[in-house]
Amino acid sequence: MPYVAVIGNLVKDVIEGAPPRAGGAVFHQARAFHRIAPEADVHLVTRCAADDRNLLVPPLEKFGLPLTWRPARETQAFSFHYEGESRVMEVDALGDPWTPDDIEGWVAQAIGDAPWVMVGALTRADFPPETLAALRAHGRQLLVDGQGFVRRGTLGPLVRDALVPPEAFASVRGLKLSESEARVLVGSTEPGDLRRLCVPEVVLTRGSQGTLVVTAESAEHVPAVPITEPVDPTGAGDTFWVAYLVARSNGALPVEAAHTASETTSAILASASPDA
Repeated sequence: MPYVAVIGNLVKDVIEGAPPRAGGAVFHQARAFHRIAPEADVHLVTRCAADDRNLLVPPLEKFGLPLTWRPARETQAFSFHYEGESRVMEVDALGDPWTPDDIEGWVAQAIGDAPWVMVGALTRADFPPETLAALRAHGRQLLVDGQGFVRRGTLGPLVRDALVPPEAFASVRGLKLSESEARVLVGSTEPGDLRRLCVPEVVLTRGSQGTLVVTAESAEHVPAVPITEPVDPTGAGDTFWVAYLVARSNGALPVEAAHTASETTSAILASASPDA
């Protein structure tokens, strides 16, 4: 039985009109596991349309992690372009939503009772509340990136809103939010407002300003580890979240895990910087 499972759709990304390439939370989190803890007992569970398998699955397989793939009716797809310094995102295809039957059937065969599950939701349509509840069964601890809650599951320009069914949060052990996602969900970044989500661990990332870890008992700031060289921040969020999960699955408490994740993320970004 794997100790950590990563589940979500493989995505076809088109950036500035370039040829499609592999993307999505599962892809980026698998890359982060490969960099941070290649020895970790991790199992990837993912889907895309059969016609896109040769494009999307081989790049994922290169990370060397155990993988279970099933065909989907449609591949989730996004396109990106830039207007000045702002990235504009379009939802080109939603992909198939994950269902309780999926979780209780072929997914359960792949991950068993893995105690930690990283849910790679990219829109709210990916993992409905009843699916999260099925994943939570058998005592599994779910970690979710907040982008999958605030993004509306509709085609066209990406829309973010707070229309999340309250029962969706009931299955979540840890929730990572950016400051903008927190403001969408609860209107602020204050610990009291974040506690209204009723999630045991809320990890609010603030870039160079560090991280705020909010639990029912405390709210503690974790400073970022400074990097002096110019870096490419692409994938930093996934790296942080994977490092956090690795630390938590090894017994670290939330604040300790955030310290480890901050140090790990900074080290990886610095090692990849042009001047390193």
